[in-house]
Amino acid sequence: MEVVIITGMSGAGRSTAAHVLEDSNWYVVDNLPPAMLLPLIKEVEGEHQKVAVVIDVRSRAFFEEFAQALSALKQMQVNVRILFLDSADEILVRRYEATRRPHPLQAGERIFDGVARERELLGDLRATAEIVLDSSALNVHQLGNKIGEVFAQLSDRGIHLSLLSFGYKYGIPYDADFILDCRFIPNPHWVPELQPLSGKDGAVAKMVLDNPATKDFINNFLHLFNGTKDGFLQEGKRYLTIAIGCTGGRHRSVAVSEFLTNEFKNQKIDTTLNHRDLDR
Repeated sequence: MEVVIITGMSGAGRSTAAHVLEDSNWYVVDNLPPAMLLPLIKEVEGEHQKVAVVIDVRSRAFFEEFAQALSALKQMQVNVRILFLDSADEILVRRYEATRRPHPLQAGERIFDGVARERELLGDLRATAEIVLDSSALNVHQLGNKIGEVFAQLSDRGIHLSLLSFGYKYGIPYDADFILDCRFIPNPHWVPELQPLSGKDGAVAKMVLDNPATKDFINNFLHLFNGTKDGFLQEGKRYLTIAIGCTGGRHRSVAVSEFLTNEFKNQKIDTTLNHRDLDR
């Protein structure tokens, strides 16, 4: 039996995740109180092999009930994964303002106060989630496609990498497990003939990757990654996001992330690449 717990920040895309799994023939239960999780699994065991449950953890009491239910399921040797949907605070506030609905933990104050309370409450849960997806820069369709890609790989017990190039001036990705800062590399932006190009172009990639400091940086990171990936697998964390950043997310981070993607694919590691800020 496969059980996926869909949780995370309100407004980050839990309903979208539930719809994607339901369309993929998962048995989905929405808005289930944590105390009902164990009775539900016992009830549907043998009838459904893939069960997804959306749990909205809105209080410390709910969180404690959820932790107890999760522990009981693991003792039953049920294969449980936690999918945590996240988004930047300012994006969540904007989404609630657009819908003109109050945040569930707002308590008569600002939307931002409700978001802050929820983030503090869910901090430990986010840290233990096997899959964390940041929907900040994704629309509903893009998030749905991302969730579909992740769950299409569940039968594979290997490690899966999502590489993301980004610009620091647009914010650090929320779901990064590793963040590589490429701002120490000489910037092609200041070379007139390279400025209109990107890190996907050969001339820019050559300037970035031929730098001895870049080569050392990449080799040191690959050594670090290869020394930790088995530990991640043993801890049940098979989906890792590696974020590679430079100032604007157009030259240095793109060139390095393209190189790393090819390197990981040569190692037969399932790897996807997204350039978040390339066209900004």
